[in-house]
Amino acid sequence: MKARHAIIAVLSLAGASALFTAAAFGDDEHEGREHDEGWFSRWSGSHGVAPVTNEQYRAECGSCHMAYPPGLLPARSWETLMTGLADHFGDNAELDPDTVATLRKYLVENAADKVDSRRSAKIVRSIAADKAPLRISETPYFQAKHDEIPARMVKDNPKVKSFANCAACHTKAEQGDFNEHNVRIPGFERAHF
Repeated sequence: MKARHAIIAVLSLAGASALFTAAAFGDDEHEGREHDEGWFSRWSGSHGVAPVTNEQYRAECGSCHMAYPPGLLPARSWETLMTGLADHFGDNAELDPDTVATLRKYLVENAADKVDSRRSAKIVRSIAADKAPLRISETPYFQAKHDEIPARMVKDNPKVKSFANCAACHTKAEQGDFNEHNVRIPGFERAHF
């Protein structure tokens, strides 16, 4: 009986050790992939990027499109976007100077290169230092994460239409959570990936 308890204790200790090792160093099965997805993200408290917390930004920018979390682009990109609102991807999105200053401050202070988020850090590392992408979908990180998604699921899908429509597929995008386990592409089952 004592030998059986000793074996159970050793196996329990080995399991706990394996869990700790996987959490601390990542597991080989997901090597090269995000460790802020799945069970690891729930354990570590990191589901993506910080959600939008500025209600003025949410109201102004969110009235036309999803209020993208600032942690998805570096500060230099947000600076450029906020200085070009007269031609904001073909639309005039000009705002009064005080509102622009408030929103710019919020976006820059919470940009991918200013916050402590693994996903934001990976986004920044993927962008050349001399580049300031204006679209999240132009970042190498985004492109690598979405390279397996065919046009028929996004651009040709009338319920999605564009990669800019994050919330169409990422069910928790508004909370800054881009975990692949929460992706639901309208009109397609997960098995079709």
